[in-house]
Formats: sequence, structure tokens, C-alpha cells
Amino acid sequence: MTVYKCDCSKEMGEDCLNACRAASESIAAGKLIVYPTDTVYGIGASIFDLKAVTSLFQAKNRPFDMALSVAVADRQMIDKIAIINENAEKLIQAFLPGPLTIIIKKRPEVPDLVTACSDKVGIRIPDHPIAREIARLSGPIVATSANTHSKPDAVNIDMALEAFGDKVDTYIDAGPSTGGKPSTIVWIKDDEYEIVRQGEITAEMIEEVLKC
Repeated sequence: MTVYKCDCSKEMGEDCLNACRAASESIAAGKLIVYPTDTVYGIGASIFDLKAVTSLFQAKNRPFDMALSVAVADRQMIDKIAIINENAEKLIQAFLPGPLTIIIKKRPEVPDLVTACSDKVGIRIPDHPIAREIARLSGPIVATSANTHSKPDAVNIDMALEAFGDKVDTYIDAGPSTGGKPSTIVWIKDDEYEIVRQGEITAEMIEEVLKC
């Protein structure tokens, strides 16, 4: 278990880049990481490594019938794992990167373990350079809060360390979370949508974008 400290409040310095590389190496080795996002700290693994994803479920004490969200680096990476419709595209252009998770139809390559056997997948592009750099290096990664099931979300590295200890290989400490609130989750299907969880982005903001 290693904790990397870095300050990326102004720019991604060499310390942050080294931390991202270390996290990527852990992911490639099938291990778990904890990383900062624009909302709360997340615990991650490659979505394509079923053994690592299983370990993540177990570390969180999370029921396997609760789907996991996915973090990607950019718009192009979304295309690799999901089918984007017109309304999803509107939300992507309006709010991502940012504290929004969009649930849309997944591509067959996304393992059922990640989506709890659903044909949908929740995707976000975090507005945080470290989260995006890790995804750029590693491909799509699990994006779920760094807490055990039903416990408070980790808004600093100490909360994550208390929750997981040596179950996680690499921790990246970038200071307290600036958001402190989980992302808004919206489900999109054709012309219909549903707010599954409201966070910083409100239902009114989403409606305003989708009615255009």
C-alpha cells in the first residue's frame, strides 16, 4: 500500500503525473486504487478486469446487484463502451467534464459484472485532471465512491484509508474534495429521461438543456 501526495490545484506537476502512472500500474496489475474526483474520492479498477472488479465489490461490501459507474477520460472513450443518443450528446456537451453520470445503453464489451447484468452503463467524465489522466493511461475505470456500502462518502484520503487500508494498493491524496457531493445521475432512453440521483447539477438544469 502506497499513498502519493500531490497538489494539482493549479496544474499537473511531476508529482501528480508520477502518482497517475503508479495508479495505472496498479490497475494493470489487477489491483485497486483510490483517486480524487471533482465530487468525492473514488475507488477504482479496470472495468475489464473481472477479478479486480470482484475485489472492489468485496472491499466495499457492495451487493453485486448494484451496478458500478464508469469514469472515462474524454468523449471519444465514451464511444468505446456506450451508444450515445441525441439527448445523451446534449448532456455530454453541456455538463461533461463535470459532476454528472449519464446512464445509457452499453456496448457488448462492457462486462455484465460492472452493470449488474443490465444493458445500460453509467458513465462520467470527472472534472479532475488526476481522474482523467488515470483513465487516459488505463482505459475506462470503475467510478464509485471510496467508502464501504452505506457509509459516508470519502471526502478526504483519511476516510478512504480508514475504510480500505491495505485492500487498496495505491492511494492518491490531492487534499480535501472540493465538491463533497456525489454526481447527479440521469438515465436516458430515447426521448425519455429520469433523474436517478440529484447532486450539484439540478433537474431544472438538465431539463433546460434537453428541451433545446
